[in-house]
Amino acid sequence: MQDITLLDLFTADIGTAGQLLELIEAEHQALTERDLSRLEGLLQDKHPLLTLLQQHGSERSRLLQQAGFSADRHGLETLAAGSSLGGQLLARSEELASLLQRCQEANLRNGRLIRANQATVGNLLGILRGGDTPGLYDSRGSTARVAQQRPLSQA
Repeated sequence: MQDITLLDLFTADIGTAGQLLELIEAEHQALTERDLSRLEGLLQDKHPLLTLLQQHGSERSRLLQQAGFSADRHGLETLAAGSSLGGQLLARSEELASLLQRCQEANLRNGRLIRANQATVGNLLGILRGGDTPGLYDSRGSTARVAQQRPLSQA
């Protein structure tokens, strides 16, 4: 009975992880376009999917433990060895793991993009506030600092 329930949970989570990957890709597009309203909606859409994946992961662990197996890959393999659905369980588990890995990689890519955007905005704010002004070029083409820097509002 646990094997059927586990297979159902894996199948459901594969669909959920696919939706999550689509949202992360859409999030990347929104970050690239700096579409904050769309980004906010995507973030709200991601939350229930992440919650569902977490709940199903806990349920799978609980089912494996109830069956007397460890709540890890080894426990699943042991359960699968004694089940007529063993091949499907392992295949679905691998498919889910692959999708979740892709989600993690895409999410890390989005994180790098967010940090780059934050650095750019921070630099621009520094210029507007009169702090970090970019170097200017002198007559030889090398950068030269202006002796007295003033905020843009006072220029």
